[in-house]
Amino acid sequence: MRAVCWHGTRDVRVEVVPDPKILNPRDAILRVTSTAICGSDVHIYNGYIPSMEEGDILGHEFMGEVVEVGKGVKNLRPGNRVVVPFAIACGNCHYCEHQLFSLCDNSNPNAARNAGINGFSGAGLFGYSHLYGGYAGGQAEYVRVPFADVGSIKIPEGIPDEKVLFLSDIFPTGYMAAENCNIQPGQIVAIWGCGPVGQFAIRSAFLLGAEKVIAIDSVPDRRRIAEAGGAVTISSDEDVHERLKYLTGGRGPDACIDAVGLEAHGSAYDVVKQAVRLETDRPFVLRQTMRICRKGGTISIPGVYAGLVDKIPFGAAFAKGISIKMGQTHVHRYLEPLLKLILDGKIDPSFVITHRPNLADAADAYNMFAKRIDNCLKVVLNPLRPPSPPGAARAKRRAARGTETEEEVAFSVPRSKRLREK
Repeated sequence: MRAVCWHGTRDVRVEVVPDPKILNPRDAILRVTSTAICGSDVHIYNGYIPSMEEGDILGHEFMGEVVEVGKGVKNLRPGNRVVVPFAIACGNCHYCEHQLFSLCDNSNPNAARNAGINGFSGAGLFGYSHLYGGYAGGQAEYVRVPFADVGSIKIPEGIPDEKVLFLSDIFPTGYMAAENCNIQPGQIVAIWGCGPVGQFAIRSAFLLGAEKVIAIDSVPDRRRIAEAGGAVTISSDEDVHERLKYLTGGRGPDACIDAVGLEAHGSAYDVVKQAVRLETDRPFVLRQTMRICRKGGTISIPGVYAGLVDKIPFGAAFAKGISIKMGQTHVHRYLEPLLKLILDGKIDPSFVITHRPNLADAADAYNMFAKRIDNCLKVVLNPLRPPSPPGAARAKRRAARGTETEEEVAFSVPRSKRLREK
């Protein structure tokens, strides 16, 4: 089968690898029908997630059709369409029984290694380093799903993949981020980052009763999508602290959501310290939330942090009595209620999709997503279509600018070759 494999910082390749097999009675094998690139994948792509190994298969946002099940899987059969949560959960341990699925005790075979860094291990994750189990991800034609009887939700016939694919991660992540704010009627929520998780956090905050949502981002196109979802927006190039004070009557937001995480921009100090490995993450946004959140407010952190951060104004958070909630999303607990919202027409999650390349074009797609080329917000890879002809991605981008048709670009001679011929 074809799969997207990691080979180092900013080096992903689509390669032919062995098909997955049933290893445990509670496994299932899916034929992947849709798979997405997540902002968390970009952290891997940019080299910030430790314990990756060359050849690892990426991807934790995927769905597909069941083609085989182990003897212990009684609730699925071949032909079922399912969405799979990015965190792998056994369903039987203390944490699963308390619906803390991303903290599962039994799904990470490398738990001791993870606990050596974090004190205790969380759940295994698809396609997300060997600290979290080294599981092959879903950016592939097929994927093995451990504990498939716990993690997979069946999708009714007639519902397109694009409406339900993001139940695997970013929709529940944005929703849990808003839920962690304990939003009360009339409250104001500020959200840093208008990427996919931030966009779902905006809409979720309104669903949970927020009166006003203020979204902060440097990218105009992302701010426009946030405004379409009802948010008031601020450019992160402005004086964010003063603008938020003004928009909240001087009190500060009731809740703040950091949907950016470890690759936040805005501080040369953090860039330098991260470059020389004196800190692993850039917590610029986290500092802003602690300073501007109102007294007695809440900070919610869905943005991924990988390790050590510096110069956190913890004294300010303490002095103001701020509550902080964070962590990997317990996707399993949100699958049924969020699917119902989709089926009832309350939200169509496909609004975040901007690009739909083939799986074979994943390397170009990662580069485009990481650099926000062509206003890229969310990429969904299609494993079912055949590979694009050479130069197709370049053709689409140039044709979109209106200078040439896709056919003219695809069959044109590359500039480097023209120069050599001269």
